[in-house]
Amino acid sequence: MSETNNEYVIQTTGLSKRYGPSLMAVDGLTMKVRRGEVYGFVGPNGAGKTTTLRMLLGLVRPSSGTCEVLGDRPGKPQTLARLGALVEMPAFYPYLSGRDNLKIMARHAGIDYSRIDPVLDEVELTKRGGDRFKTYSLGMKQRLGMAAALLKDPELLILDEPTNGLDPAGMAEMRHLIRGLGQGNRTVLLSSHLMGELEQICDRVGVVKDGKIVTEGALGDLRRGVRIKLKVEPVGKARELLEAMAGIGKIETSDSNVIMVEADTSRSAQINRELVSAGIEVSEVCTVTHSLESVFLSLTGKEVIHE
Repeated sequence: MSETNNEYVIQTTGLSKRYGPSLMAVDGLTMKVRRGEVYGFVGPNGAGKTTTLRMLLGLVRPSSGTCEVLGDRPGKPQTLARLGALVEMPAFYPYLSGRDNLKIMARHAGIDYSRIDPVLDEVELTKRGGDRFKTYSLGMKQRLGMAAALLKDPELLILDEPTNGLDPAGMAEMRHLIRGLGQGNRTVLLSSHLMGELEQICDRVGVVKDGKIVTEGALGDLRRGVRIKLKVEPVGKARELLEAMAGIGKIETSDSNVIMVEADTSRSAQINRELVSAGIEVSEVCTVTHSLESVFLSLTGKEVIHE
């Protein structure tokens, strides 16, 4: 395995998948996932996330481009032996217990039963391991799916929308679990359209739109940039004054008297003084850091106003 492959557990270059003459599900996607990180694969439904994950697992053949997983091509037995995956809703025998379902999977994969109790403990299902799968809540079913993915003690975990359908408590539990799994040399590739969730879990993020990565980087780098939020009356007059000031960047307004200004935050006091001197009522001045959601909306050609 090359030095590059030791650093990156997943590498794709120009990866594409076309279905028929008119549907390009993944279009020239290039991404790199580093060893030991939680990498968020962010995008709206239909952006090509699940198709990409299926190509990484060897379940779908690419139309073009290259793809390397754990230093080898996807789908090879030696590659699959080193990764675990949870793609869509996990399927188990409803009348068997969680533990017995895992025994069947372990026997099929040639894994010693001694792995079952540790993975149940890791996903916090030890107390319910003897209960039938059909009695599990949705969150518990997802956690059992995670336990199945962990049976091989994989170097790489590929998870597709693991919080789908969960209530807020279940989402919080899954967040905590995933964050704990992405430790040491284990890598987690996590696909989701819930950007607020990924913002609390991931080290780096790749933002995908229409089957293409539009940006990739550390969460802090993507969110870099602070804006000044003003609540003013009247908005129109305040905007005219701000547009005439030197060193002011993009200005966004909303219907509720909120103006977002791209400017050095050290100028907040000066901007406030000039607005007040011009007879404009200023009821709020604060700084706002870009959220992952606002970054995504900006990259996809939309705007977001935080009120």
